[in-house]
Amino acid sequence: MRRKSDLPSKICPVCGRPFAWRKKWQRDWENVVYCSERCRREGRGKAVPDPTAPPPVATGRRR
Repeated sequence: MRRKSDLPSKICPVCGRPFAWRKKWQRDWENVVYCSERCRREGRGKAVPDPTAPPPVATGRRR
């Protein structure tokens, strides 16, 4: 048996989480971009936030 750690993985461009190869993606792994259908639907036009960037500063007033 293969271990999950032995399988290839990719990083989802929407949520930024790693996801591993699945049997249902066997024929099309090269074209798989998103980790889930939800990320595929939500991801168009969104970017992954930079984890090294400082958090936004609250100014105390709302628009």
